[in-house]
Amino acid sequence: MTPLTLLAAGTARAADKHSAKVTDWTDRIGWIVGLALFVGLLYWLMRQGWQWRRTLQGGLPALPQAPEETGEPLLEFDGRYHGSTTAGQWLDRIVAHGLGVRSKVTLTLTEEGLDADRVGAPGFFVPADALRGARLDKGIAGKVLTEGGLLVVTWEHGGTLIDSGFRADQAAQHPAWVAEINRVSGGEDTPGRRLAEVAFADHTPGVGPAEQQAKKEGAQ
Repeated sequence: MTPLTLLAAGTARAADKHSAKVTDWTDRIGWIVGLALFVGLLYWLMRQGWQWRRTLQGGLPALPQAPEETGEPLLEFDGRYHGSTTAGQWLDRIVAHGLGVRSKVTLTLTEEGLDADRVGAPGFFVPADALRGARLDKGIAGKVLTEGGLLVVTWEHGGTLIDSGFRADQAAQHPAWVAEINRVSGGEDTPGRRLAEVAFADHTPGVGPAEQQAKKEGAQ
């Protein structure tokens, strides 16, 4: 084989290798573009669904705001707002007026009502006469936590019963909130309320279950 033939063969092999690399990159780019289009389609569908819900809920009035002056706080906590749904339907999310936006929240209960001061989203105030009760739960609007990890407040707004889910930074506070909100609202006696009241009655701040049990046995 002549040197010229060897040179031609080497050039051909180099060209084949170069072509293979170009083909690989083309395939990868195609996959990346396809994936980006798929993700974009999912985002668009989610956005359309959100807009559709907002349109359906267009009859919901603007959210009430806290009065300039309220009484002394009965309870207060910093935590998270996890969303609102139609009462009793934990997947029927309400998105009108920013209620679908999860956010940090400072929740304050007074005799006048419940004030949700949210970070990065519209706050709202639930007057005492619009409160319908509270309970311990574990899920709302696609957010699932441990049993009793969610404080769900039921309230009425514009003729619609709404469940709103909150979680305190210290979830041990939830039973006290259930008991107090039900007192302020005159809420009906429900299993969720009774469980919360029992838990609140048995809870001593800073004392764990073992210490509480020892204390009960000593008293007996």
